[in-house]
Order: sequence, then C-alpha cells, then structure tokens
Amino acid sequence: MQVMLKKRIIPCLDIKEGRTVKGINFVDIRDAGDPVELAIRYVEEGADELVFLDITATVENRKTLASLVERIAVEINIPFTVGGGINSVEDVGVLINAGADKVSVNSSAVRSPGLIRKIAGEFGSQCVVVAIDTRFFNNEWIVYVDGGRTPTPLHTVAWAEKAERLGAGEILLTSMNTDGTKSGFSTGITADVSKRLNIPVIASGGAGTPEHFREVFLMTSCSAALAASIFHFKEISIPELKKYLSDNNINVRC
Repeated sequence: MQVMLKKRIIPCLDIKEGRTVKGINFVDIRDAGDPVELAIRYVEEGADELVFLDITATVENRKTLASLVERIAVEINIPFTVGGGINSVEDVGVLINAGADKVSVNSSAVRSPGLIRKIAGEFGSQCVVVAIDTRFFNNEWIVYVDGGRTPTPLHTVAWAEKAERLGAGEILLTSMNTDGTKSGFSTGITADVSKRLNIPVIASGGAGTPEHFREVFLMTSCSAALAASIFHFKEISIPELKKYLSDNNINVRC
C-alpha cells in the first residue's frame, strides 16, 4: 500500500537588514514585520516548517545573519531552513550551531555544484535544500542567481536533476514570473520538476488564495507549498488554509 505523505504549508521569512520584507517579481520590496514575532506566530498557527532567506547576503558578499537565526531558533519547535550567503561547509556549520535544521543554497550551488556534495557528505542530504529561482524567458525556464538578478545558461529541470544527483535532499522552486503577484503558483514548471525527481519539491511564488494551494497540490507532485505576504499580512491564516485544504480532500497536517 502506498503511503500518501501529508502536504506541508511553509511560511517564508525573506530578510533584509534584519527585517522581514516582501517584493513582487523580486523587486518593489516593502517591510513585512519583525522576523522573530512572525516566527512565533507561525508556530502558534500550525506552520509545518519555517524558511528564512537572507535575500541580500549573496549580492552584498556577506554571511547570513547567524545572530538573528539564533534568536528565531530558540523560539520555535518546527523544522527551520536557513539560506543566504552560504559558500562553504564552514558556513553551514555556523548556521546549524545557531539552530538551523536545514540550509538552503542557491547561487553558490550553481557556481560550485560540488558544494552540494560537500554539505551532504558532512551533514547528510536531509540538511541540503537547493533553492532554484526560475524565470520563463524566451520560451524556456531558466535558472537565475544573485537574488534573481543574474540569468544563467542552466535549464531548470536539468539543474534540479543534477542537484538531486549531487546530494540535495529537497528543492525549493520559486517562479520569478509569479512571485509576489498572488496570481497562483506556476504549476507547469512545478509539475515538470516534481515528476522528474525522487526528492521533495517545495512550490514557491504566486500564492494568493487557498484555491492556489489546492491547485498546486492537485496538479503537481510537490510535497509542500511556501508563501510569504499572504501570511505576513494576515490575508490568509494557516489554520484557515489547512481547513480549506482538508475539506477539499488534500491530506495536510492539522
């Protein structure tokens, strides 16, 4: 008998200068609140995991804010993924010691794919989330780095497959075309990636309504769906979303 794993709902804290922020299509950034206060609220509301992304660490050529990670980690009891500015196994060790359960690598993994294998070898594949920022451009889904600023020659599905081979335990797939638009997830590329991999895929970019979550879970094999602004600004609460999904026969954790 096949066991159907429960779908996960994951809020995301995009961090800039110590504050939670949110943009549209990776630009037009606005303040969304104190990250520690938001993290506490999400645990209370029943979030399954929490993602923390220091969105300017790479382009500012600095490390992730480990002290802020530590302040959040002591307040929560759910799996905690941290990313931004990670370039070495040593960087990962700092964040794990600060309380992260998993790390998210993006630009550094594209530029040095062997980093995925090194982190997996040191901490286990379950610790390695490869984040992929992708944009539909010239009729192709292309991988971008540097917080969505720089296109690469990589095609999204092929890069996701390579990341899995190198030891990634999970893929965080963000559609730049829909990010922050609240127009719905990019189900086509999410379906293409999730059906080709044997590791969990987190859908990200475009959540605006409970129906969008239902749609991405029905139309793709993704394991989780991530959102930011709709949770930050209380447009949808996590309990309300989970009830809607459960009422619509989507297997979620209550």
